[in-house]
Amino acid sequence: MGAPVAFFEITSHDPTRLAAFYRELFDWTIDESQGPGYSLVDTGAGEEAVGGGIGAVTDQAEPGGVSVYMRVDDLQASLDRAEALGGKALVPPTDLPDGYGRFAMFADPDGNTIGLWT
Repeated sequence: MGAPVAFFEITSHDPTRLAAFYRELFDWTIDESQGPGYSLVDTGAGEEAVGGGIGAVTDQAEPGGVSVYMRVDDLQASLDRAEALGGKALVPPTDLPDGYGRFAMFADPDGNTIGLWT
């Protein structure tokens, strides 16, 4: 079985403005209770839908962007395989707060950033 897309993340220098934009555009439910700078997104498409987040850019020199996270069984094995295929590990396996699992990130051979989640 392939690795399904599990989560998306949209980052911005003004995440509050961006949350309002996507709420109005797509009628998403956006939970801003995660604290300043990060909101969880419910796309309203049921349990089979991919959820997401809207967050602040942590480095002001970097632009905002969109990331996708693939669900995998083993973060480190997936990072190792990505590197063997020409990618580059960017973020090692890292725990997320509040029991949301673990994530890692890599760049594909063209430099696109891809997330892994378990």
